[in-house]
Amino acid sequence: MAARKTTRSTSRKSSTKKAVIGQTVSDFDKETELSAYREMLLIRRFEEKAGQLYGMGAIGGFCHLYIGQEAVVVGMQMALKDGDQVITGYRDHGHMLAKGMTARGVMAELTGRQGGYSRGKGGSMHMFSKEKDFYGGHGIVAAQVSLGTGLAFANSYRGNDHVSVAYFGDGAANQGQVYESFNMASLWKLPVIYIVENNRYAMGTSVSRASAHTNFADRGAAFDIPGYQVDGMDVRAVHAAAEAAVEHGRSGKGPIILEMMTYRYRGHSMSDPAKYRTKDEVQKMRSEQDPIEQVKQRLLDGGFATEDELKAIDKEIRTIVADSADFAQNDPEPDASELYTDILV
Repeated sequence: MAARKTTRSTSRKSSTKKAVIGQTVSDFDKETELSAYREMLLIRRFEEKAGQLYGMGAIGGFCHLYIGQEAVVVGMQMALKDGDQVITGYRDHGHMLAKGMTARGVMAELTGRQGGYSRGKGGSMHMFSKEKDFYGGHGIVAAQVSLGTGLAFANSYRGNDHVSVAYFGDGAANQGQVYESFNMASLWKLPVIYIVENNRYAMGTSVSRASAHTNFADRGAAFDIPGYQVDGMDVRAVHAAAEAAVEHGRSGKGPIILEMMTYRYRGHSMSDPAKYRTKDEVQKMRSEQDPIEQVKQRLLDGGFATEDELKAIDKEIRTIVADSADFAQNDPEPDASELYTDILV
């Protein structure tokens, strides 16, 4: 896959330093565009199926869907290498799939089956894969920020060139442990990339009503951590920012913050009717900025793929997702002996 950098204009006011990442997009070739399309479509179709299974009662507890935010994890993952760690909060299914975890294993965990990544005991919010360097899925708001900083400390201590990527939302950005982590990461020049997935509504309150300062890229200023706002609906912009951030971390320059300006189409969780925004607002985002439709249009306009070829990819993805749902509903539940495994006490 190949991607080179181009620049575009932006109306967002920022300093010259911030404009570098904010205005830069990667110029994807055919292979890269198709890969991004496939990965984002897998997340979208998987989450749609998860929503259906939740409605059927096959998934218990909480379930937070990632629909609309797919470009963030896919663009970031394209810039990472084996050994780089990823950690996130409870809106985590998309992160797992982008990290290479199987649809079967993720869906089986959602339904509480033994074939799930946490053997059916973690559910939607608590899945892990040491093999894929994925460290959760965490239900405590912003807890993963400190843990992700710890992963970066381990990399620094061991002297390797791996980076840790810690994802959190605009709501979590107001938690105290975030700033304690920022301080230590900056003090010790830890190779951590903090990703603020600003989907605008936290648990159901607009950022303008919940945050005194709504530019989350600036949140590291007191700790000398550079921050940049990125179009989180354009996978090319995310990829360009990711490459710059990864180079920053690997070269020993310490932490960096990327605020991904994104949008979730569904409510905070499956139990949220999202009455705090209008249907017109959601539809406007879908029709004008959908991350998958942007790639699809570029593929068609560039002659990289035909409508029939893209339909074939969608059919293939739907087959994978349907298979994961069938597996998850027929896989046995954990044996009673599992109650006492993988626990601290």
